[in-house]
Amino acid sequence: MLHFTLRQLQVFEKVASLLNYSRAAEELYLSQPAVSMQIKQLEGHIGLPLFEQMGKKIYLTAAGIELFHYARNIAQQLEEMEVVFDEMKGMARGKLTLSVVNTANYFTPKLLARFSQRYPTINMILQVANRDAVLSQLADNSTDLAIMGQPPEGLDITAQLFMDNPLVVIANPSHPFSALKRIKFSQLAGETFLSREKGSGTRSAMERVFAKHGVQPRISMEMETNEAIKQAVQAGMGLGILSLHSIELELETHRLVVLDVEHFPLLRHWFVAHRSNKRLTSAALAFKEFLLNEA
Repeated sequence: MLHFTLRQLQVFEKVASLLNYSRAAEELYLSQPAVSMQIKQLEGHIGLPLFEQMGKKIYLTAAGIELFHYARNIAQQLEEMEVVFDEMKGMARGKLTLSVVNTANYFTPKLLARFSQRYPTINMILQVANRDAVLSQLADNSTDLAIMGQPPEGLDITAQLFMDNPLVVIANPSHPFSALKRIKFSQLAGETFLSREKGSGTRSAMERVFAKHGVQPRISMEMETNEAIKQAVQAGMGLGILSLHSIELELETHRLVVLDVEHFPLLRHWFVAHRSNKRLTSAALAFKEFLLNEA
């Protein structure tokens, strides 16, 4: 039977997440020798090394990776337990950790502002990342809720649609197509496109619609952010396909235009998702209900 303490597990979880003893000590308000001692004692209880050092960097061993998985789950359970007890005491507070894909960050702050006005005592943590990272956060239970496009099949998550997400073709206002109406899809075959990276929801939707209509897009450059695509399109480097939610400012200032292309806008959707077996806190339930009813 293992006999390590909860404090040792908490110290390990912090060091494992940062992979840095000094930064972990600062965040835990401990000295670095105290952190090192807790880790050595924990390794003694388990009987396996948890970290290995290569040069100036430390890495998790195979045993460390396994323990990190359990440590994060235990930390999450303890946090949920604290929230439940606070709710039972009638304490008017709570915490919500929300992960959103990059494109959703264009509208999420507005929703959070409205939600915060209604629930001012809820502390909110917003994590913005690409789709793969958000899925990882759902998988390792490091977020309460996630906002994303179409959730992938095969993951044990519950997802509900709460808002439409139209994708449009954008161009520099001086582009010849900007003055045209009812542009045929086939006319896009000769155009250069600036695209999100493979694996992004926008890129996948783009590839599907081009394949459906038998057109091979000419992609000159892949970019990891919507902002990079918008800047490149404004510079006249080509056309782009982005969510309408991400270009509101550029349309208002006439730096970009939406082209009138047949089969566009592509109507996708935004979903709020969480692990199917996750016990949602009252804060998470309140925000989920807010999205489904009012977004």
